[in-house]
Amino acid sequence: MSTATLQNLLDYLKGTLSSSNMIWLSERLQEYAKEQNDQALKPYTIEELHARIVQSEMDSTQGRVYEFDDVIREIEEEFALEEKH
Repeated sequence: MSTATLQNLLDYLKGTLSSSNMIWLSERLQEYAKEQNDQALKPYTIEELHARIVQSEMDSTQGRVYEFDDVIREIEEEFALEEKH
């Protein structure tokens, strides 16, 4: 979500919520963000890493790969779209 969109959401919420509602919502958002962050930072087991390697090798031999130039082009297109918003 763009910074402008987030700012508009913040302005809307500040104009519609009471102080106690804002505190309640901010606490719930912090809890949720912490849970998401904790899950995102969970390290892989050695078995999971080996399974990923096997899957990558199978994908490669079966041609399920992306060319480097195609990936860079897609990234640049996404950045260009973000800059427009």
